[in-house]
Amino acid sequence: MKQIFIPFLVFLMATSCKVQKEEEAAVKEPAVLWERQDETAQLKEQAQHENERMRFKLINSKTLDKNEIWRPFEKELSAFSAEKYESLKPVIFERSIPEIQRAIQSGKLSYTDLTLFYIYRIREFESNNEMSLNAVIALNPDVVAEARKLDEKGVPEGRENTIYGMPILLKDNINTDNMRTTAGALILAENKPSKNAFIVDRLKENNALILGKANLSEWAYYFCDGCPLGYSAVGGQTLNPYGRKKFETGGSSSGSGVAVAANYAVAAVGTETAGSILSPASKNAVVGLKPTIGLLSRTGIIPISGTLDTPGPMTKYVIDNAILLNALTGKDSEDPASVGGGKNYVKALTPDGLRGKRIGVMKSLLTDSLYNNAVEAMKESGAAIIEFEEEQVSLDNFLTLLSADMKKDLPVYLSNYAGKEVTYNNVEAIVKYNLEDSLIRAPYGQQLFDAIVADTTSAEELERISAQLQESGRKFFDEPMERYDLDAVASINNYHAAYAAVAKYPALAVPAGFESSGEPKSITFIAKPFEEDKLLNIGNSFEQLNYLRKPPGNYR
Repeated sequence: MKQIFIPFLVFLMATSCKVQKEEEAAVKEPAVLWERQDETAQLKEQAQHENERMRFKLINSKTLDKNEIWRPFEKELSAFSAEKYESLKPVIFERSIPEIQRAIQSGKLSYTDLTLFYIYRIREFESNNEMSLNAVIALNPDVVAEARKLDEKGVPEGRENTIYGMPILLKDNINTDNMRTTAGALILAENKPSKNAFIVDRLKENNALILGKANLSEWAYYFCDGCPLGYSAVGGQTLNPYGRKKFETGGSSSGSGVAVAANYAVAAVGTETAGSILSPASKNAVVGLKPTIGLLSRTGIIPISGTLDTPGPMTKYVIDNAILLNALTGKDSEDPASVGGGKNYVKALTPDGLRGKRIGVMKSLLTDSLYNNAVEAMKESGAAIIEFEEEQVSLDNFLTLLSADMKKDLPVYLSNYAGKEVTYNNVEAIVKYNLEDSLIRAPYGQQLFDAIVADTTSAEELERISAQLQESGRKFFDEPMERYDLDAVASINNYHAAYAAVAKYPALAVPAGFESSGEPKSITFIAKPFEEDKLLNIGNSFEQLNYLRKPPGNYR
């Protein structure tokens, strides 16, 4: 009898070994969903674009293998089907944070499902060369495990208006201790900080899920002169979902704006020096808040200017912006400008936030039909509209401020907050590194970095320039605000972002509709320092009574 079974046992053992080897091969040979394509024809067509900044030299990064972005989740994604994705879409896609939290509370959704939905969606679009937006540089390899831990704890009560369990993307100049932080620059491609940025710790303390890193204009768009918005050597060329290769993405928080618009995450965090949140928010029909300098910490964020830099929330809805802002605030002893929070920005929202508010409207902008429509909507909402002619105020030495600040502030980051892999510690060293292979590292040049190297501004001159610019910015807003007792001034997109930046005043961009071409546009409200609660209330009222955001058609 034993002899009869021996061939059968040999067969079973051989089959078992074969299956084991096939399984091992499957592990060793990860799936390749994205393949690099020849971009010659696309770039030739792009060279005819009427906007010089849209005449790209490349679209996909020459160094990033996109398959590496979603590779940590192959096992989870293999069990997450297209049918599962479609079944979850009605309770996630274009939904606000309170709506998503209610779906989780009711059992229609889990934090793990929510996280995998976004990872699946990012992979589906970003692996398709005809649809990809290059909005994401990396995903957090621990995020699914972190989501599962929250599910295991059970869904707590009273989380409707909180960031608890919400997957958030970070602009890739914000430090995380388990992902690289690159600023889009190849010299920082292996930068692995040992500590999170202060605001990342605040998010984690509030149980947000850090989904990953968003692409950006390299070095926060203070690197090359006249180059495309949204380009970085690490992440490639970010593209606008409302007009792929047709419209600019805005910058420098390009990936953050694009990712929120395309529903790649619940929300994102950007950073602004002068327009870097307001611009991509406007170009991608999302809500973007540039807070007062000092409301949010800058520690652990790759800088341009310690005078003007600030992180800020980018969301689909104003209430989401208030929820994310609540989670980001906190007093940071390492940031000399930090003042901490203290307000609940969600509780500041009321149904009639515009009623009785005095809104200053610039006469020079009234020729814009969308601006006019917004003004009429505000009138109907009970706001008092005061037209004024803005004073011509120059911002002399603005670029000098940025160059001088970056020359002293970037080395501080490189020495104190970068990972040990980073051995370069000043702008001169970075310029030399880029010149060693400029076609890959700086295809559009590095004119602004050259200007930083050449800058000779003294500390005393820098202090004087900073004070003069702040005085000029405040004069631009204070003159009408005080003369007419205004609650806020209304602008368009990032038209007056530089004035708000040097004045250190908060600004909120809210979607205001679309041009006939299909390009998004925003109304931007500017108020006095630390009046974010007032701005969000005004913006929420404008959004509720005049909701004008639509998701990009090809990404629904």
